[in-house]
Amino acid sequence: MMCAAVAGQRGRRVALIEHAARVGEKIRISGGGRCNFTNVLAGPQHFISRQLGFTREVLSRYTPRDFTALVRRYRIAYHEKHKGQLFCDGSSQQIIDMLRAECELGRVQWLQPCVVHGVSREGSGFRLETDRGALQARRVVVATGGLPVPKIGASDYGLRLARQMDLLVVAPRPALVPLTFAAEPWKPFAGLAGVALEVRVACGAQHFDEDLLFTHRGLSGPAILQISSFWDSGDPLRLDLSPAHDLGEALRVAKVQSRQSLLNVLGQFLPRRLAQTWVEMQQLPADRRIAELADAKLKALGASLGAWSLQPTGTEGWRKAEVMRGGVDTAELHPATLEAHKVPGLHFIGEVVDVTGWLGGYNFQWAWASGHAVGMSV
Repeated sequence: MMCAAVAGQRGRRVALIEHAARVGEKIRISGGGRCNFTNVLAGPQHFISRQLGFTREVLSRYTPRDFTALVRRYRIAYHEKHKGQLFCDGSSQQIIDMLRAECELGRVQWLQPCVVHGVSREGSGFRLETDRGALQARRVVVATGGLPVPKIGASDYGLRLARQMDLLVVAPRPALVPLTFAAEPWKPFAGLAGVALEVRVACGAQHFDEDLLFTHRGLSGPAILQISSFWDSGDPLRLDLSPAHDLGEALRVAKVQSRQSLLNVLGQFLPRRLAQTWVEMQQLPADRRIAELADAKLKALGASLGAWSLQPTGTEGWRKAEVMRGGVDTAELHPATLEAHKVPGLHFIGEVVDVTGWLGGYNFQWAWASGHAVGMSV
């Protein structure tokens, strides 16, 4: 919609082909229905791609300030939340309505619902076989998104088309997704489902300080969604369950100053159910006064909570993923126009491209910026 609106308002004749019965479903369900439509901090450092220079160039030409100016022009009230995230005060439908209105200003022709069955070269342009018959176009823009959330119509058609045109595709995989663990090792933690706390999670050189959520099958919450984009099968995670405190030192001080039980002291720093489970796993007496426990055991307890190493076995897959990592290799595209070097007139934008943002509005900003870039170039 962003690309079609910009191109249409520049006087281009645009047909927007949408296979779903409703438009903008991913916008509709985002941010709990309020659409985290961008992030004021968005920059190339918040994205994963094989060519961050490519991402930097696209993002620099259409910034969060540009999109929020459009939002303000439509008098959509919004607010800033955690770490630069911007949300609608009202419904995400407002963003969809705004983009549709922009398309109307560009006299965009809608073909919806309409399925594209094939795209082929025809002369200097393209021929599209669709439910509405054959269409000819000088240029084709592919904005088919990724594979997450199949129930709203996710499709791999853009990736198949890229391969058909002999373009390299980075293997797609779920990102911003909960992680799962083998049933038997996870059994002691399955009863913690619903427990949440702020942690520091790390994988390789990347780390995030965010909230974590225990589930029956593994871990979720913003911390895990963020790190999942950097996790590869076989990689261990490192978790500090109380990053704001040196628990070893806190327990040592409590031993001198407190008459409380170990569990009551630990419960001041961790959710009580987690503290209980952890103490039991360390085979320590939860109800015993902390003053009666050896310094070495308290130090080891604090160290275990600050450096928990664990091995995910997989993810919750496309059904629970928020975005796709991978897609059309950016090396195949021109950074100014997102046009395929090998196929003049064929452009790819949004999630179908191998550019994946962090959690928090970054992926929407990539959609707006890449759509705007192509809308200005076609």
